[in-house]
Amino acid sequence: MAALSEKADVKAQAKQKIEDTKASVTGKKEQLLGKAKETSPDAGVSAASQASQKARQNPVPVALAGMFAAGFLAGRAFRR
Repeated sequence: MAALSEKADVKAQAKQKIEDTKASVTGKKEQLLGKAKETSPDAGVSAASQASQKARQNPVPVALAGMFAAGFLAGRAFRR
């Protein structure tokens, strides 16, 4: 009889399911944040290092990109 009343108590089952989901999401969030904190500093530094090294090796494309960006911003500024 008790097992039947537990199956019929939909409200309690929904609350339990919500609590289980919250716990699962919180655990996954903490795990992902931990991984991001572990990899971000090193990956960011190495990516910046590689980008600056490529810019030193090929200054013409970087200069062209800079001129394009400056022209774009100037065009937007003068249009207003």
